[in-house]
Amino acid sequence: MRSLALASILALAPVAVMAASLGVPLNQSVLVSLPAPAHNIFLGNPTVADVVLSDQRHVVVTGKTGGVTNLIVTDERGHTIYDRQIVVGASAGDRVSLINGGNVISYACAPACEQVGSAQDAPIGSTTPTPTTTVTFNGPLPSLGSGGATAASPKAQP
Repeated sequence: MRSLALASILALAPVAVMAASLGVPLNQSVLVSLPAPAHNIFLGNPTVADVVLSDQRHVVVTGKTGGVTNLIVTDERGHTIYDRQIVVGASAGDRVSLINGGNVISYACAPACEQVGSAQDAPIGSTTPTPTTTVTFNGPLPSLGSGGATAASPKAQP
């Protein structure tokens, strides 16, 4: 009975590892090591990412546009050796999100802040989008202290 329980745990372990997503920065590449030689590569949406076989045990995933897709790699016998959700987004550098009610505007800041993606500007229950304002930050990002946000002097542009 004990060996059956151990076998069940070991059989489910790869599923838990493979369930995690792989974050890939936009316009950058990530090297993925495979546990066995690859035979087939399947990519859900080639407009979101690109995958190239570097050698039998490595693939390179390049983020092409923001979004989510999946990558499945099988071995010679058709067994899945890699199965992950691929999430392509702005680089992992400094980020700022401005939240005003139902409006969320995200910025990537390296070294200057620029809006990434489109603003989510439709409050819940509304069918008319709210107008957006572009904000440009000059200088370092505002720091968050124990007393809340330190005010920066953003320059609003209509």
